[in-house]
Amino acid sequence: MSGRAPWREEEGEEEEEIVKLRHKEELSRRIKEQKVVVDELSNLKKNRKVYKQQPNSNIFFLADRTETLSQCKNTLDELKKAHQEMESSEKTKTKK
Repeated sequence: MSGRAPWREEEGEEEEEIVKLRHKEELSRRIKEQKVVVDELSNLKKNRKVYKQQPNSNIFFLADRTETLSQCKNTLDELKKAHQEMESSEKTKTKK
């Protein structure tokens, strides 16, 4: 047993759960946003132009529509995978 008082350990566990919950909510929000972007890019007409915003600025550059769609789909897949891993780790903790 650690040298910490039992109520301190409980507080630490609660804080850890709160952080995990916030991370999960943030991940869910990002997944929803990415789904909207993929949907919008998928429904664009072939001759439409797509612009990508430079990070941390108000500068936009012309981008290839299909490449941008592909990148967005990959990002969405990565976010879903991270969310799924989080869900599975929570299920294994509850089983123990």
